[in-house]
Amino acid sequence: MRIMEDHGQKAGYNLKDVILGGQDGLVNVLGVILAVAIATSDAKIVIIAGLAATFAESISMAAVAYTSSKAMKDFYRSQMSKEIKEIEETPDVERKEIRDIYFAKGFRGHLLAAIVRKITGDKKLWLKTMIEEEMHLDPEEYKNPGRDAAIVGFSSLIGSFIPLLPFFAFSVSQAVYASVLLSALVLFLTGAIKGRITTGSWIRSGIEITLIGMAAALIGYAIGALLGVSIYAA
Repeated sequence: MRIMEDHGQKAGYNLKDVILGGQDGLVNVLGVILAVAIATSDAKIVIIAGLAATFAESISMAAVAYTSSKAMKDFYRSQMSKEIKEIEETPDVERKEIRDIYFAKGFRGHLLAAIVRKITGDKKLWLKTMIEEEMHLDPEEYKNPGRDAAIVGFSSLIGSFIPLLPFFAFSVSQAVYASVLLSALVLFLTGAIKGRITTGSWIRSGIEITLIGMAAALIGYAIGALLGVSIYAA
């Protein structure tokens, strides 16, 4: 049972990183290529701009995922060191905190006393309980910054290519419509999968991610278009 829970936790963390990287890459590149597409009828220019945005976005997302995950890992370690010191220096205070945690969960009397004795009788269990129950930190979430960076970066790379694909096969005017439709479909499927894995409605989740993603892409497109028109007019 514990192994199944660990796999479920890891799958949840991976899903979060996949959605973060994939959605961000798709949305940003879609906004860029739509903005470029209104200024040119040359698909090669759109593809070059999209590829430049793709690799810049993927590397940037991987770097951000690594640094943020490493920062949280360092924070987790600092909190562990702090708790170890407090357990050693002020055990009575820390023991009372354990009691308060389980008192708030509804335990009373002899059962509460037994739980406190069991936990505080094992320093590893005591530390783990304080970290997870008092600070609400999960060691699995901060375990491997390199893995997080790889998943986010690769997902961003894949997501970024999706809106570009139609420009390899169609004229710019046709590819714009195909790119928007394909991107919306992929966003919906991403949300639907998220909804099926979690406890939410897959339809609602699909629509939610589609609307958020397309709105962000269209805002990026609008800003790029306005700037492009301004530069062209100048």
